[in-house]
Amino acid sequence: MKFPPPLSPLTHLTHLARLTRLPPLPLLPRPPGPRLSSALLGATALELFVLAGRLAVYPFGLAPERGGTAPAEAGPPATTDPTAPAPAPATTVPPVVPSAAPPVVLLHGFIDNRSAFVVLRRTLARHGRRAESLNYSPLTRDVRTAAGLLGRHVEEICARTGHSRVDIVGHSLGGLIARYYVQRLGGDRRVRTLVTLGTPHGGTAVAPGAGVHPIVRQMRGGSSVIEELRGPAPGCRTRFVSFWSELDQVMVPVGTACIDHPDLDAMNVRVTGIGHLALPVHPTVAAAVREALEAPEAGEDDAAATGTTSAA
Repeated sequence: MKFPPPLSPLTHLTHLARLTRLPPLPLLPRPPGPRLSSALLGATALELFVLAGRLAVYPFGLAPERGGTAPAEAGPPATTDPTAPAPAPATTVPPVVPSAAPPVVLLHGFIDNRSAFVVLRRTLARHGRRAESLNYSPLTRDVRTAAGLLGRHVEEICARTGHSRVDIVGHSLGGLIARYYVQRLGGDRRVRTLVTLGTPHGGTAVAPGAGVHPIVRQMRGGSSVIEELRGPAPGCRTRFVSFWSELDQVMVPVGTACIDHPDLDAMNVRVTGIGHLALPVHPTVAAAVREALEAPEAGEDDAAATGTTSAA
């Protein structure tokens, strides 16, 4: 899949805000009609291009990802020559010390798979970050069940890599599943940073197949899952970064993709010019996600910015 040459992340990220106890999000100013129409037309064309590419690579992401352990090295070849000298005793390989950066778990959206993160995986790998994907079945009927599966996957990764915490990037429904794991199942002890891309944190009025699939109904405003996530979350240790776009036609209203919770350390990042499907594959967003994952945790950097920050 090819995209236009990557632009500076500052080109598309026009608004960053750290939310602690913010009032309800203000309505976005309405730009002039022709400008909005041309922007929407361009975003729609890009969405169709992304959809075609996703359909092409979709079969390659159906198989679950295998563990990231390196294959064992082959020993010396066996010999039947009695005069041959005995092989030297095998040296003990010291245990692998985990790198400083935690692994990144990638969680796709509804009726998708790990192939959605081809661009993001490449971006993370180029900067030395290990990424692993989790495929959950499109037949999964409950966000809570998927969140439990994610929790078991995270525990397996921590046991295998020696890390005590991970970062998670979730697109659309994947972000909602990850937030439920963090906020309701105690996953905040394992998740350092959760990045969501076009996730209906407040519930969306546009949910394809909402009358058919139970897990899609849970993405609508007022569902039991959305109401649970509105509940108190005192002492939550995970940092949240939510990317949202004013041209995301799946998030209605668009502000539903922002996190507004008094107990959560959350930052909402506005992306312009792209729609829902392009969020996990656009090079600019991938670079911004990497930067968000590399940001220091609270307490690591006394100069960390607070309040409202703008990027032009």
